Order: sequence, then structure tokens, then C-alpha cells
Amino acid sequence: MKLIKELKLTKEIKLGGIIIITLFVFIWGVNFLKSRDIFLQEKTCFAFYKKVDGLVSSNPIYISGIKVGYVKNVEFVSYNSSDVRVTLVFNSKLKIPKNSIAKIYSSDLMGSKAIQIIMGNSTDFLSNGNVLRSEVEADLKEEINRQVIPLKLKAEELMSSFDSVLIAIKLVFNENTRKNLSYSFENIKISLDNIKNLTFNVDTLVSGQRNRLSQIIYNFESISHNIRNNNDKISNIISNFSALSDTLAKSRINETINNTNKTLAEAASIMNKINKGEGSLGMLINNDSLYNNLQSSAKNLDLLLLDLRLHPQRYVKINIFGGKN
Repeated sequence: MKLIKELKLTKEIKLGGIIIITLFVFIWGVNFLKSRDIFLQEKTCFAFYKKVDGLVSSNPIYISGIKVGYVKNVEFVSYNSSDVRVTLVFNSKLKIPKNSIAKIYSSDLMGSKAIQIIMGNSTDFLSNGNVLRSEVEADLKEEINRQVIPLKLKAEELMSSFDSVLIAIKLVFNENTRKNLSYSFENIKISLDNIKNLTFNVDTLVSGQRNRLSQIIYNFESISHNIRNNNDKISNIISNFSALSDTLAKSRINETINNTNKTLAEAASIMNKINKGEGSLGMLINNDSLYNNLQSSAKNLDLLLLDLRLHPQRYVKINIFGGKN
């Protein structure tokens, strides 16, 4: 009987052990599926978001691509608020600066969410109950909308501008405008033809005068050659001119010119007085009576000399015998 009781006790112990092991494996498996490590010492922090975009419990937390924790709980702060509180669980040995950011992002193309910890530079580290700064990465749809909406607005503006341009073109290019454009193009064609003829004439002229042009160029080359060969002489001439200009600058030309001007002014004053009849010369030139008197005196003198020549005895008495008359 005692042996039977021992066997029954052994079976109960084994059954109990199996049940305990099964429960342990079950709990471990559930936590494993939830990305939890039951042997890990943990610390809990919080982050608050306006929206979580599909983040759920057990989503992983990464730092530089390495999993360092998991999301323990996602819940509203209160029933009267739309803010969401996310409970984050980390390895207690992990040192995370307090100014780090918990950023929700899409971890794969299927839209699965995860949290990336963007490390800060603070020297103070997180402890249980601390709150992390939060940030939400735009999903693919939002990113596409963010990129496409500006393009859509620009396209709408472009279409509106294009419509305005078409209306303006329609108004501008009416029948009269088309006729004017046709006339303008015709004038442009005529102008191009004239330019073509002008260039042909220039080519013909250049071809015909090629020898003369060659001679002119040769003459220019000869002149430049002579100038180059007589450079010293030209320099001496320029030096002589420079010396002459210095000599003239040092001479009393201004004084001479001033004296000449003074003399001319005095001569002009004398001539003015003569013209007015002032002085003897002025009276002689301007007074006709004096001229007439001089002429009459000269005439009388001529008559006296003639009479003296014809009748000298009237004026000179000769006594041949030496007596006195």
C-alpha cells in the first residue's frame, strides 16, 4: 500500500510539473508573440500623440535599427480627450537621453507601425515614468498628397494661364493682324533679299578692288615700317617741340602781347582824334579850307617864281658902273 501511495504521489508531482511547465511555455510563447522578454528587466516611459496611425500594443521600438523595447499599451488620455497616451517599455540598462524623440513610422510597405527613438544630446537619462517628446512620420498617402497637391495647384494655375493666353492669342490674331503679319513677313523677305544683294555687291567690290586693297595695306605696312625705323628721330622731334614749348612758356610773351595791345589801343585813339579833326594833322586832313589855302599859296609861289624868272630886273637891280641906285 505504501508503494502504491508513493507511485500516486510521484504521478501527481509529475503532472503538476508538466502543468507548470506548460503554463510557463504558454506565458513565454504569448509574450514572445507580443515581442516581450519575460526575463528582461524593464523600465516604462510614456509618449503622447494627437494620432497614432495604426500603432498597437506589442509594436517594436528601435534605436538605429536595433530593437530595444516594445509598445505596452495604447489608450486615450481620458474619455473627454482625443490625445493618445502610448506606454513604452525599454531595457532598464539602456540609457536614453531625456530630450530624445519617439517617432511613429511605417516599418514596412504593408503599413505596419513601429517607434523609432531619435537620440538626443542631453546628459540626463530617462527613468521610470518619464515622458518622451513625440513625432509622427507622414505615411505614404500623406507624403504623396504633400508632394502632389502643390503640383496640382500649379497645374491648375498653368491651365488657367494657358486659357488666358489662348483667349489673348485669339483676340490678337484676328483677320487684320494675320494680314499685317503676312505683310510683315513679306517685307522681311524683301529685306533679306536686299541684304543678300548687298552682300553680293560687297563681295564683288572686294573681289574687284583686291589689288588696290592689297596696295593700300602694303602702303600702311610701309608707313608703319618707316615710323618704326625713324622712331628715334620722331622722339627727338617730340623732345625738341617739348623744349620749344618750355622756352615759349618761360618767355615774356604775355607781357609783349599786353604792350602790343596797349600800343594798338593808343594808335586807335590817335586815329580816332584825327578822324574827329583834332590836332594839326586832324585839321589838315579834315579841314578843306586849310588845304585850299595851301594850294593857293603854292600856286602864288609858282607864279612868283615864274615872274622872277621872266622879269628878274624887277627884283634885282645891277649897277654896272658901281654906283648905287
